Amino acid sequence: MLNRFGIILLSLLLLSGCGGPNSKGKLQKVGLLVPETINDQVWGTKGFKGILKIQSKFDVDVFYKEGMNSQSAVDRAVKEFSQKGVNLIFGHGAEYGEYFNNISKNYPDIHFISFNGDANNANTTSLNFKGYAMGFFGGMVAAHMSKFNKVGIIGAYEWQPEIEGFYLGAMREKKNIQVVIDYVANWDDDQTAVQLADRMIENGVDVIYPAGDGYNVPVIEKVKERGLYVIGYVSDQSDLGGSTVLTSTVQQVDKLYEKVAEQYNEGKLKSGNLFFDFQDDVISLGKYSPLVEKKFIQEMDRYIETYKVTGKLPK
Repeated sequence: MLNRFGIILLSLLLLSGCGGPNSKGKLQKVGLLVPETINDQVWGTKGFKGILKIQSKFDVDVFYKEGMNSQSAVDRAVKEFSQKGVNLIFGHGAEYGEYFNNISKNYPDIHFISFNGDANNANTTSLNFKGYAMGFFGGMVAAHMSKFNKVGIIGAYEWQPEIEGFYLGAMREKKNIQVVIDYVANWDDDQTAVQLADRMIENGVDVIYPAGDGYNVPVIEKVKERGLYVIGYVSDQSDLGGSTVLTSTVQQVDKLYEKVAEQYNEGKLKSGNLFFDFQDDVISLGKYSPLVEKKFIQEMDRYIETYKVTGKLPK
């Protein structure tokens, strides 16, 4: 359900697309579905910023709906978007892969975009961030800055590639580092995530990687209270504390939205599962804490540039 801010902002969005259909290409109007809210300051907010970028660049109307977390809700929203003339819909999460596979054949004039899922039909595309390398570089920073030689990962699910990457990156930086891994088994259970963080801290962990966009902010606040460190996740979270957030593993979702809309507008967007990494300029490390020495930052920059060119991580 939209809050008052969401209703006002949506009204502004609908008024501002004054140019009508885009005469330069296929893109007409754009829709966004988010499972929770656009106001979470992490994943949902990134999707909202993405459609704002599309609106600005292509001068088209954009629409969004929050709380779209079931097949029936998605069915109703897509029908409404279709009636409004929307022909590109972003489902902002992995769950939309299945939802869109189920209904996309009924809307051949709409192209459906989901994230980190599996797109099966001709008018569906899944955008997948390759998380392994970003986790690897984040693990290097965490191990380098750990005073107790003990770092922790609070993952949502075991399948996340950034978790294995973080572990191996930390081990590459310090052979004697201990890496503690716990799982929340949910993207949004901040209470469990904070409890896991407390337990890690009590057991001597001094750098934590909260690898879940729905709970990383509460974990960062908890770690900040204890005067310890984190590696941010999905967003550049340096604004939560320069003496706490050593750097962040950033997925530049808004930039990817714009890139995909441009491909669609030019008739070049591929269906199926597409993968993106540092080389595509949509994954990066965020701002470094002033506590991280410049020499090490320069070394990390060289490693990342080498990875972009060769696809090889530091050995």
